[in-house]
Amino acid sequence: MTDVTSTAMLDRKARMRIPYEEPPERPVAERLKDFTETQLPLTPQRAIREASRCLQCPLAPCVKACPAHSDIPGALRKIEESDFLGAADIYRQTSSMSQICGRVCPHEQLCQCACVRNKTHEPVLCGALETFAADAARVHDRFFIHPGSPTGKHVAIVGSGPAGLACAEQLITQGHQVEIFESAAAPGGMLVFGIPSFKLDKSIVESMVEDLRHAGATFRLNTPIGKDLPVDHLFAEGFHAVFLGTGTSIPSGIKIPGIELRGIYAPNEFLARLNVRPEYLPSAWQGRLPIGQKAVVIGGGDTASDCLRSALRMGASEVTCLYRRTEAEMPGGIKDRELAREEGAVFHFLAQPVRFLGDTDGRVCAVECLKCELGEPDMEGRRRPIPLEGSNFTVEAETVVLALGYGPDPEIGGSIPGLEMQSNGLIRADRQNGATSRPEIFAGGDAVSGPDLVSTAMVSGRRAAQSIDLFLRTPRD
Repeated sequence: MTDVTSTAMLDRKARMRIPYEEPPERPVAERLKDFTETQLPLTPQRAIREASRCLQCPLAPCVKACPAHSDIPGALRKIEESDFLGAADIYRQTSSMSQICGRVCPHEQLCQCACVRNKTHEPVLCGALETFAADAARVHDRFFIHPGSPTGKHVAIVGSGPAGLACAEQLITQGHQVEIFESAAAPGGMLVFGIPSFKLDKSIVESMVEDLRHAGATFRLNTPIGKDLPVDHLFAEGFHAVFLGTGTSIPSGIKIPGIELRGIYAPNEFLARLNVRPEYLPSAWQGRLPIGQKAVVIGGGDTASDCLRSALRMGASEVTCLYRRTEAEMPGGIKDRELAREEGAVFHFLAQPVRFLGDTDGRVCAVECLKCELGEPDMEGRRRPIPLEGSNFTVEAETVVLALGYGPDPEIGGSIPGLEMQSNGLIRADRQNGATSRPEIFAGGDAVSGPDLVSTAMVSGRRAAQSIDLFLRTPRD
């Protein structure tokens, strides 16, 4: 194996000779027993060797493919030189949550997909290296956020998901006082309530929240903003600006016979009850969630993969994904889907659920479906599934999860006079600076874009913070 103890003088040919190794993961039989993270951390030696495989491309296509446009080659060069903290500093220049994005971003569709070494199916493991550097920095220093000189300005952040937390971090460094309003009993938004622990350990989010608190941020939990506490009331309290990072928390449903049967769950309830501390959950969601031996997940995104893998960890022996298009049209991450298959999930494509069947106790026992074929593309460019009459078949199920996506909470926009909304209920805001139709209100993340990546929400929060800072520093009559 190539000696990479000293890599500063390695040329491209020497780098190409360093062999590719699959990212380290816990064995399937072991990881199915719990919700501990699947990905294993890199050792320092492995991280140095992996970073040395980077060809240091002048055009750096990985940087362009990264939503945060992080200087990936620069960070990997620091790792090569054993300067792990220096690498973490480079990531932090453009990312507020490297520990998180390194774990949950679909790198195989972003930076690693753009890596020139991908031509031989041997990309540099950008995500694992970002995680390694960020973890090393967290071990070295618990607190990263350093408040700027106080400005006397107060900003309300509504929502504590990726966009809200990133916006809060940037505003604090600019000297503004921040208070974060969260409707749930714990901060973190979808990072806590939506992403399973086998992808993102909750302690990582808790560390970021602790960092914000240490830097002066305050959290007002169990406080939904909307009809009962309107945004305009926040201005009456003395806030000078508001950032809306409310996400898309309302699960999409399906209107077919049998939907009222017991054992059919929305994905937010299903994932939260399996992954979140009971004291953080509403009373209706507390208590053991009976999965049974046969579970069906309807949908094809990342949430569907998360539900499949969670059901397997709860002991279900037959876990099936029903999706009405082919795998080529699936919106979720490829890696998550591969892991679900590896762990035992079965995917049934071109299957359209038309009815839920129940037993004598009123609990779901099967999903009736029609086979489909793909027709012409719809308005989004995806081929439309056409159910084939008379092709009915059933899939047995003791638990069904409707992982059909999420939409915005209509109460948010409807309670803010003068705030322009999109036709789909999302907030109308400038994607580059978060500006809305009201100059003192900014917005970002999924509440503006619809369901998207953690990294894109984080970036939108950072951009909005820059605009909020400019707004607060601009004199007014």
